[in-house]
Amino acid sequence: MEQELGIGEVAPSAELGFHLQPLLEELGQDELSTFKSLLRNHSLKEELQHLLQSEVEEAGRKQLADLLTARCPSYWVEMVTIQVSDEMNRMDLSERAKDEPRELAQVQEEDVTSLRETKEDLEREKPGKQDKYRNILKKKFCHCWKNFWPKLSEDVCIVTRRYETLIPFCNPKMLAGPFPHTVVLHGPAGVGKTTLAKKLMLDWTQDDLAETSNSAFYLSCKGLNHRGPCTFEELISTNWPYVQDDILAILAGAQKVLFILDGFDELKVPSGALIHDICGDWKEQKPVPVLLGSLLKRKMLPKAILLITTRPGALGELRLLTQQPLFIEVEGFLEEDRKAYFLKHFEEESQALRAFDLMRNNAALFQLGSAPPVCWVVCTCLRQQMESGADPAATCRTTTGLFLRFLCGRFPPPPDGGPRPGLQAPLEALCLLAAEGVWTRSSVFDGEDLRRLGVDPSALCPFLDRSILQKSEDGEACYSFIHLSVQQFLAAVFYVLEPEEQEAAGLGGRRRRVGDVRTLLSQEERLKNPSLTHVGYFLFGLCNERRAVELETTFGCLVSTAIKRELLKHTLMPHGRKSFSVTDTKEVLRCLYESQEEQLVKDAMAHVKEISLHLKNKTDVMHSSFCLKHCGNLQKLSLQVEEGIFLDSHTSLESGTQIERSQNDQHMLPLWMDLCSVFDSSRNLLFLDISQSFLSASSVRILGEKIVSAASSLQKVVLKNISPADAYRNFCMAFGGHKTLTHLTLQGNDQNDMLPLLCEVLRNPKCNLQYLRLVSCSATTQQWADLSCCLKTNQSLTCLNLTANEFLDEGAKLLYMTLRYPTCFLQRLSLENCHLTEAYCKDLSSALIVNQRLTHLCLAKNALGDRGVKLLCEGLTYPECQLQTLVLWCCNITSDGCIHLSTLLQQNSNLTHLDLGLNHIGIIGLKFLCEALKKPLCKLSCLWLWGCAITPFCCAELSSALRSNQNLITLDLGQNSLGSSGVNMLCDALKLQICPLQTLRLKIDESDAGIQKLLREMKESNPQLTIESDHRDPKDNRPSSNDFIF
Repeated sequence: MEQELGIGEVAPSAELGFHLQPLLEELGQDELSTFKSLLRNHSLKEELQHLLQSEVEEAGRKQLADLLTARCPSYWVEMVTIQVSDEMNRMDLSERAKDEPRELAQVQEEDVTSLRETKEDLEREKPGKQDKYRNILKKKFCHCWKNFWPKLSEDVCIVTRRYETLIPFCNPKMLAGPFPHTVVLHGPAGVGKTTLAKKLMLDWTQDDLAETSNSAFYLSCKGLNHRGPCTFEELISTNWPYVQDDILAILAGAQKVLFILDGFDELKVPSGALIHDICGDWKEQKPVPVLLGSLLKRKMLPKAILLITTRPGALGELRLLTQQPLFIEVEGFLEEDRKAYFLKHFEEESQALRAFDLMRNNAALFQLGSAPPVCWVVCTCLRQQMESGADPAATCRTTTGLFLRFLCGRFPPPPDGGPRPGLQAPLEALCLLAAEGVWTRSSVFDGEDLRRLGVDPSALCPFLDRSILQKSEDGEACYSFIHLSVQQFLAAVFYVLEPEEQEAAGLGGRRRRVGDVRTLLSQEERLKNPSLTHVGYFLFGLCNERRAVELETTFGCLVSTAIKRELLKHTLMPHGRKSFSVTDTKEVLRCLYESQEEQLVKDAMAHVKEISLHLKNKTDVMHSSFCLKHCGNLQKLSLQVEEGIFLDSHTSLESGTQIERSQNDQHMLPLWMDLCSVFDSSRNLLFLDISQSFLSASSVRILGEKIVSAASSLQKVVLKNISPADAYRNFCMAFGGHKTLTHLTLQGNDQNDMLPLLCEVLRNPKCNLQYLRLVSCSATTQQWADLSCCLKTNQSLTCLNLTANEFLDEGAKLLYMTLRYPTCFLQRLSLENCHLTEAYCKDLSSALIVNQRLTHLCLAKNALGDRGVKLLCEGLTYPECQLQTLVLWCCNITSDGCIHLSTLLQQNSNLTHLDLGLNHIGIIGLKFLCEALKKPLCKLSCLWLWGCAITPFCCAELSSALRSNQNLITLDLGQNSLGSSGVNMLCDALKLQICPLQTLRLKIDESDAGIQKLLREMKESNPQLTIESDHRDPKDNRPSSNDFIF
């Protein structure tokens, strides 16, 4: 089984080829520490993912050797041991590791014989033939190398050398073996996978890989798509006639044969087809995919060395096909490589650095810049703009803008102005080729592709001459775009060209392999073909009127105006939806930003009522700020800002950090100001939720000022877990004078100065606050006293939620005293998880006796116990008490507490909703409650008994109570194991039409056929009954939460 180990991942071998512990014993204590540090530096991705850093640091020599050999790939341990020893100048240890004898593990007799025969066969080969084959390959791959893209050869050499050192059979400093016989180079388009593969072939022709392989074969998967059934012998000798006579000897010595499969992702076979039909006979005729699958599965030539290149999309299938592969991620140009390339491309350093910064500010474009051809495109375009005196900043704002400028810049207008003649038809042919390739997942096009599409090769000459296309002369001419992103851009251009013009050019009837806009934008198609997503981005970018004019002016074509309506119809307003999911929102905002067309944004966002933004980086802020200022009808905004977007300006930090933060503010604050202008544009914004957000003092100030200055209609505001600490204070000051604000939630960061601010808000004569939720607030007794005074005078606040606040004794008493005042208008009070005990219940009970307004009380997660329940019930028995809902979830109540509650319910109590969830009341407790349910004075309509240790033996009493009770409409028995016998007893009562129960929640074993049958019978006999299966997690949301409405 293959084990994932990141950039250099490989499944562990049985054992190392040398003894590691004796080598480590040679190290002094300081040297051992250095060895551990260097070991961590050599972990390219996840080789040490199964080792805790603390384990490595604390391990002695023996323990470290045991850890590495037991949990890490042996090949990697061998390689790194030698490299680290070299870096420590312990050449003696390095040489010992290299020279120590190696034992071949369980080599079978037939393998030894095969190796001996192979050697004899190769010795009998005629040197002339092998040299001729090498010369042919050398000429072929030298041509490829020398004709690489302008000014890129040297830079590509750097990249290829970097990754060559990771391939075991290419690096002479690595151990002779055992190493993985299958290496997979994977990465996005254009980062150098094919280039590296061809460089390896070139190295082989120059004897650089002679020790590894006597023969090497390069197979392009794109070229094999047109090949019919053949033998494996015919497959590899088709293009190399000089090896046909010796093919048997070569195949017999397969352990010394290198096969390179380039572009595995371009192999056109149904998913999974390579796994099923496997062949082990190289002389048997089979379809090409079967032969390749057999090679990868090592049914064919099990000892051959395989190197495969692919894009990430095909990795899943390769993992199923290959055995113990080494996966190497090819990342192309790193940031320093890109910067170096820009400095070489521009004559003036200042221009190079400015161009580089512009590309880096566009995250999508910068990511594409890992591909050397994209760096060439960006440099070529921006240098041309700088030389003409134009400002390149606007061009680099979006990827579409840059690619369009590059394309049009390759065709400057003639001296007399107007479009260059004869470009319209070639552009349409090129775009058809691009679109067809995207839909069929092809990036290389041969003569057959062109004939099928009706494209004349001569039409492609203008784009070949200007390095937009490249042409390969290997056999029949093949064409490819300089990079996949250029192909995706031109595919988008295909959709905006007027269909009538394409038909006039003879291309309209050949569009059957190209999907329409609706299909292009469908989530199903984009999941199958990720390239379609990027075509969609470019398509939005081409909806910009200025860009349409530039395209028409350069090529003399007409751009369709109907494409905007298509995009709005299929992407932004399907089924008239008024909100998007977080994922959809991110996609929509990116698309709209790419357009840079304000009217399109206004039209798209006109119907959006709710939006949720999760801002993870500067790009997210950029996209959101551009779009939100055009939202005219937004009613609800949810905002989450990740750490790192804003940098706090703390005076105690180093000056270098201060400079960095100042630069960050210069970039971010204007964008944030645009985003906050949503309060100006959306006059109907009712709900603002800012949660899990890391802001800065400046961003809080800007947001507060916007809320104050705008004629806001905000009614509900939720602020949860926000930093910096004074953000709550500033927001409270902003909301203080809002007449419309009725609901306010403040949670997180254990604010110790929150209550004074809230008291100011409550005292404000304009305050219309009805609901206040204050969670985790650290306050003094005096601050609680001030809040109590405000509650006596404020006539708007009816709901107060003080969850997770630890009351001091005097603070709790002051709050209870407030409830006694007739001027206190509170109707709902939650003191959940406030560390209350039975000692507080007497004062609370006396307050409930005289309070005429309080109808809902939540005391969940407080250790009240049975004694506390008794004290509460004494107050609830008074007819003056208006309490209707009592939540005692997880309050340490037993059957004794149920005695007091049963007595209360049998009297003329106003209590209609009771939650006793997560209390161990058991059989006896339920019996007392059932006695109350049978009494006519019991007014309970909702009873929650979630997780109360109720067993099947309780169900007879409960069934009897349900027969006589006329008020209970909701019963929650979730997380109680009733079994089929218990459910059966409940069914007897619930089948009766006189039973008023409407909702029953049970812990249902869906695999129990007997219970399922009982439930069906229950529903048939009582259609008004809804039976819910209990799957909820009550940690964050009690079953009664929806009924205890704030």
